[in-house]
Amino acid sequence: MTIELQRFYRDGWTDGKVLINGVYVCQSIELGWANNERNKSCVPEGVYPMSIIQHPKHGECLRVEGVKGRSGILIHVANDAQKELRGCIAPVFSLSGNGKGQYSRLALSYIIENLRKSEEKSHFIKIY
Repeated sequence: MTIELQRFYRDGWTDGKVLINGVYVCQSIELGWANNERNKSCVPEGVYPMSIIQHPKHGECLRVEGVKGRSGILIHVANDAQKELRGCIAPVFSLSGNGKGQYSRLALSYIIENLRKSEEKSHFIKIY
């Protein structure tokens, strides 16, 4: 299954729309583009494999793999990009300000539930 993340680059942050099978499911927040600098930049555009993992700090989340020059990129719960993200992606059900959102835990749970229900064993994220 491929999840799509359609991006909107803002001054200092990035937000987006998350689609599953072409259907809008939620929004996203990230840091702004900073030349793919580790811990400071949103994820570069591309198609990347991802997997469901249990992270010691963030609990159940998604690991994004294969990003050139980067590692440790997660899709995890966060409601404030500047305070809670270090180059990762957070799904949210609504935007509440510049790089801020609400109901991130529910949005991530919904995405993971859809991945689990998919008959496909491989999962990808297409970021554009």
